[in-house]
Amino acid sequence: MLLMVNEASFAAEVKAFFTGASRRSLATLVPQFERASGHRVIGEYGLPPDLIKRVDAGEPFDVIVLSYDVDELVKQGKVTAATRTVLGRIGIGVAVRQGAPRPDFSTVDAFRRALINAKSIATSGEGSSGRYFVGLIERLGVAKQVRPKIRSGGPGVSAQLLSQGEVDFAVTGLPPLIGTPNIEWLGYLPAEINEWLLLTGAVGTHAKEAEAGRALLKFLTTPGATMMWKENGLEPVQ
Repeated sequence: MLLMVNEASFAAEVKAFFTGASRRSLATLVPQFERASGHRVIGEYGLPPDLIKRVDAGEPFDVIVLSYDVDELVKQGKVTAATRTVLGRIGIGVAVRQGAPRPDFSTVDAFRRALINAKSIATSGEGSSGRYFVGLIERLGVAKQVRPKIRSGGPGVSAQLLSQGEVDFAVTGLPPLIGTPNIEWLGYLPAEINEWLLLTGAVGTHAKEAEAGRALLKFLTTPGATMMWKENGLEPVQ
């Protein structure tokens, strides 16, 4: 039975920066952690580049969770190496609106043709998968043709564009799509061009509530939490 607490009994308030890709899982996991620990989590969601800008500007935080490796923040002295926590990984794949034509992306050449033939493509924009996609079309030699077709925005925008039938398909990670109606996930890109993005967290070097921050990250790796991550599109790290 989980421990129930009232607001007056919160042991600590943990300020956390969370990547938008983690929102659906954390909507369940954070309240569970609060009830079990007595701590309170003040979570703010955003695209990773926006969260990093806040860190670079010196905004205080206790915990950060990003859809890529926080190792660079460790090197910069902004989070502590001992608290780096891998929560899972996110692959890049293709999704369509339910009932829409399915693009062929079974091979790299087929995917290249699908990109060229599409009228519009949704991505996460400045999200981790969107930034990867920009580099990918450069490597595939189709950036000039494909770049004008990209439609993106803030967290959740690619899912809405797809759900409303405003794009032919989306190239993105699975977690941001889950929970939005009328979307069919078709699978990951061919292994040669797929990118597995780590979802990682760490405690800030100057965290005010470092102990509570470590407790939060530990909770997010418990078996129950791992199951929740998987239900929401996160694959375990091999």
